[in-house]
Amino acid sequence: MIRVLLADDDPLVRTGLTMMLRGADGIEVVAEAADGAQAAAAVRAHEPDVVLMDIRMPVMDGLAATRALTRHDARAPQVIVLTTFDEHRLVLEAMRSGAAGFLAKHAAPEDIVEAVRRAARGEPALSPSAARALIEHAAAGPGDRAEHARQRLALLTAREREVAEAVAEGLSNTDIGARLHLSLGTVKAHLSSALTKLRLDNRVQLALLTHDANPRP
Repeated sequence: MIRVLLADDDPLVRTGLTMMLRGADGIEVVAEAADGAQAAAAVRAHEPDVVLMDIRMPVMDGLAATRALTRHDARAPQVIVLTTFDEHRLVLEAMRSGAAGFLAKHAAPEDIVEAVRRAARGEPALSPSAARALIEHAAAGPGDRAEHARQRLALLTAREREVAEAVAEGLSNTDIGARLHLSLGTVKAHLSSALTKLRLDNRVQLALLTHDANPRP
């Protein structure tokens, strides 16, 4: 059972999401929060697997709450930023804050449910527009960002770098194992080691860093 926490300052949004997710097999809404501070407290109390996090909230906004929840904590839940503000700048900020996904609130119910399931599996959950934003970011001028990213990735072993590059292509752990002829457990071990060495919180941040190191011409 995937345990989900809803963090949104609009009670109607929370009610709608609760009704939708409760109709999905294998998903349970365990708690709700009206702001980022409440979300942090609810995570400690209920230990959800996934948090659907609004950005614009009082007291503590969703990005600050995401940073607080995901900062180098192996037990942290996967956070999906769910917002009406479908802006490219916010996509990148959310990913760098530690979010595992970014969806617009007008996304189809089945897309939100699938995003929750993907996040629970440790996979990125991005709307098409969010994915485009990351591609555009990767295609931007390299500048100092590329050199800095390459220096950081130099900390990895050759195999960890191969795993990182496959993650940046959007491959699942199973697909990475098939490509590199590794077991699923070995892929997970290399991925975990890479994240630890680079002090990153999830595979989306690893993908961003790898894209930065290899910008498109």
